[in-house]
Amino acid sequence: MRITVIGCGHVGLVTGGCLASVGHHVTCVDLDRERIGLLNAGRLPIFESHLADLFSCCRGAGTLTFTCDSDKAVKDAEVIFLCVGVPQLENGDSDFSAVDTAARQIAQAADTPKLIVVRSTMPVQTGDQLRHLFTVYKRNCQVHFSIAANPQFLREGTAVEDFLHPERVLLGVEDPMSENTLREIYAPVLMNNFCCPVHSLGCPPRKTPDLLITSIRSAEMIKHASNAFLAVKISYANVLADLCERLGANVQEVTRAIGLDPRIRPSFLNAGIGFGGSRLPKDLRAFCRLTERVGVEAGILQAAEGVNSKRIDLFFGKVQRSLWVLKDKRIGLLGLAHKSGTDDIRGSPAIELFNRFKAAGAKVHAYDPRAMGQAHCAYPDMICGEDAYNVAERADALVVATDWKEFLELDWKRIRNVMARPTLFDGRNLLSPPQMKALGFEYYSVGRPDS
Repeated sequence: MRITVIGCGHVGLVTGGCLASVGHHVTCVDLDRERIGLLNAGRLPIFESHLADLFSCCRGAGTLTFTCDSDKAVKDAEVIFLCVGVPQLENGDSDFSAVDTAARQIAQAADTPKLIVVRSTMPVQTGDQLRHLFTVYKRNCQVHFSIAANPQFLREGTAVEDFLHPERVLLGVEDPMSENTLREIYAPVLMNNFCCPVHSLGCPPRKTPDLLITSIRSAEMIKHASNAFLAVKISYANVLADLCERLGANVQEVTRAIGLDPRIRPSFLNAGIGFGGSRLPKDLRAFCRLTERVGVEAGILQAAEGVNSKRIDLFFGKVQRSLWVLKDKRIGLLGLAHKSGTDDIRGSPAIELFNRFKAAGAKVHAYDPRAMGQAHCAYPDMICGEDAYNVAERADALVVATDWKEFLELDWKRIRNVMARPTLFDGRNLLSPPQMKALGFEYYSVGRPDS
């Protein structure tokens, strides 16, 4: 099908690239001319595993193009995916300005019927407002717009795999024609019936995904409810970690045993310095704001947000107690992205730690396998090392802030020998306390006995 994707952020690029890879003709639109210039030159403005190879294949086949000409892209498309950002205002409400702009552009440019598919995460009842906007903005009274919700469940770092081999595909629709169109779009994914370079790059095929057909409001609710539950689960693991530290237990032993219960499962039961990124914290706040607005008591959601907001304070306090004085101490920071597999530093706990250490007068040297370019653009005065060993050299302490596999595989004996003081703070519980102790480290983690 002829599909236009509005918005060339993370969600838009992954959605556009994956739809093109399964056989559709996709045009990605963005108002940022510099970003479109990069994409037309074959350069991705983000890092996401497998995405560069997928883009190269699709651009070579002519199934994926990029443009700033939204009018032409709208006219040419049968289906339009909305993948624009919905940031938060200071009062916690969602900022729909980009959505409003996109709706106006689509409504005024369209001269044939269009199916508008909301892919971005948006609050419940956004579909109702969009339906109203298209009625108000359209120039041609004969043009009909159908609205559908297709919330994305893409994890940064594994987003291509998550799209092509999902656990479920969720379609919120209001009429049979919209449902049939979306079934056709997703048919290759639902039947695992496509050829794509990802298959040869280590992404194993999963079981046939579940297809869920709901109302638009239910689909919007499902996305927010899913993210809120994951946030609650992470915060619960961190509460357990605090209890384990006070009572002398090991949180990894506790959460592993809990996770073996099939009703609970182990994912997202990892204690550490808290969840970050541009999505989970924002979606949780938006969901809390929604419950307040409609008068529903949701203390558990607010508690989860409160627990997460204190993780950096607790971890920073642990570093401060051990080093006593932070001023002029050299601290090596391993990790800047909010999670492994991405270069995204938005809302990153690692960046928050960097700012806290810097404000305390410490000399911070940082390294991340992927995110150093993004971090240096945002913080030009950040001192970045060429690798983890360079960052550890003459350091009074080393902090693991992102769970990169590369850090697990370091030569930690070499690290210990180049440090001024072999003190290690593991904010992701990546390493083994007995092994670090055997190597001579003063080792601290989260919810586990210190060495």
